[in-house]
Formats: sequence, structure tokens, C-alpha cells
Amino acid sequence: MEIMAKIVDKREEDYDIGKLREIIITNEHINECGAIYSFEGIVRGVEPGKVTKKIRLSTADKKSCQADLEKILNQIKDKFGIISIAVIHYLGEFEIGESLFIAMVAGAHRQETQKALNEVVERVKYEIDFKKEEKTEEGTNIIMSGG
Repeated sequence: MEIMAKIVDKREEDYDIGKLREIIITNEHINECGAIYSFEGIVRGVEPGKVTKKIRLSTADKKSCQADLEKILNQIKDKFGIISIAVIHYLGEFEIGESLFIAMVAGAHRQETQKALNEVVERVKYEIDFKKEEKTEEGTNIIMSGG
């Protein structure tokens, strides 16, 4: 497995950082790796000026989002010479502290591996067509991709 990209309903499949690591280290080229970086995005409850109770993530076209995610990961893999990338992005309704997004990148050296992970996180946030509905004490805020 060089690239694993999944956009799934939170009840469809269950992943965590440990499971992603197990997948990453089974890559036949793991012996070329000197670094593994991971990221887990969770629901934040408090921001300046608002308290979020829960959020709902959705997309109008899951298949298109999946294709976009695969394209982004392939571009990043090629750009940084990464050995393996695994990304899971969940859809559904989430409580405070629940995981929405997990990513892991394995590469030969820490510098390019860390840069690759940072680019994965930023590009997924800004380039994948998600709709986020934040349920706050004041009502519901709708944020399209990039928010």
C-alpha cells in the first residue's frame, strides 16, 4: 500500500492512529523509511466567541471527493518522494473530541515527511468539497470547504 485514501461514513469503518500505523508499516518499502508522522483532527468545542456542541460533515458527491483526495495524495507523494500515505476522512455527526480526520505519512527523512503531512492536512481542508454544520449554543453555522 503506497496510498490509502478513504472518505467514509463514521459508522461504516473504524480507524484510529494505531490502525493506520499497522497499515503503513506493512508497506514492502518500510525498510526505506526513517520517519512516520501522523495527524488526528478532532472536534473542538470552544473558540473565541462561540461554543460548539457538535458538528455534521457531509458532501454532495462522495465519489468526487474520494477521487480528489486520491489525486492530492498522489501529487504529494510524488512531490516529496514519500513512501506511503494513509488518510481517512469521516462524514457524519460528531461530538466534541471525536476524530474527523486521520492521516499518516511515511518517508525516508523527517524533513520531507513532515512537510508532506502538513501539505496533506492543508490541502484536504481547503480543496475537498465538504460541508460542515456547526451546532452551537446560538444555532447552526454552515461552513463550506476551506473553513
